[in-house]
Amino acid sequence: MNQKYEIAFQGEHYAFSEIAAKNFLGEGTVCHPMPSFEDVFEAVRRGKPELGIIPIENTTSGSIHRNYDLLVEDGIQIVGEVNLRISLHLITPKDVQFEQLQKIYSHPAALDQCRNLIRTNPQIEFVPSYDTAGSVKLIAEKNLKNTGAIASEFAAQDYGMRILKKEIGDFQENYTRFLIISSKKISFGEPNKTSIVFSTRHIPGALFKSISVFFLRDINLLKIESRPLRGKPWQYLFYLDFSGNMEEKNCQNAIEHLKEITEFIKILGSYPAAK
Repeated sequence: MNQKYEIAFQGEHYAFSEIAAKNFLGEGTVCHPMPSFEDVFEAVRRGKPELGIIPIENTTSGSIHRNYDLLVEDGIQIVGEVNLRISLHLITPKDVQFEQLQKIYSHPAALDQCRNLIRTNPQIEFVPSYDTAGSVKLIAEKNLKNTGAIASEFAAQDYGMRILKKEIGDFQENYTRFLIISSKKISFGEPNKTSIVFSTRHIPGALFKSISVFFLRDINLLKIESRPLRGKPWQYLFYLDFSGNMEEKNCQNAIEHLKEITEFIKILGSYPAAK
């Protein structure tokens, strides 16, 4: 892309979110690390920077539920998405051997994607950390001995560490889907995918009727995800992705029909689907 963007992400430089952002926007993108997903949303809501990137689901470990919950809040819309293959490597200081390792740090999602390594090495303590790249940074800055991290190869290069074992994830086909979010409408191409969130009325067949509004108009549903509706026990929000955009008449009609049978609905955004 010719235009240079600034984007917020959770973690330290060379986290997978930053790698995905640069794959989507270009290497010249200015990336701003944030401590938490909440901080990413708040920065984007204020327009400083204008874009944010959040992981939303992984093909191995599933959905990132906190980010689904944050999408409901006002002032944010989805403007793009990108898929990234997650290559996980065991990274250590240059003089550490595998037999010497006592602790390995990484983000909980990365640890969850390396269960075989954890299961076959009970002598090592696997420690959850707030970020993959941040785990490498922690070891480098504190000069921790007999300690490793699970992160990207770029994190190893930047912090002067070495890759002790490559591709340690349980599955080679390991991908994370990231969403590009903004407080204003930004176009990254022709939108062909829409995300919404809604809650149904507490009546028989409510979810079936909700899905039917798309079936009746031959609209392809891509995903549905449920999350608890806070303050209302045993009631749920439903996140739904479908093919098409809100400029199309059949999509508009489907949403108008859906409004008649739901208590709450929010359009999260129409955007180009990831390739």
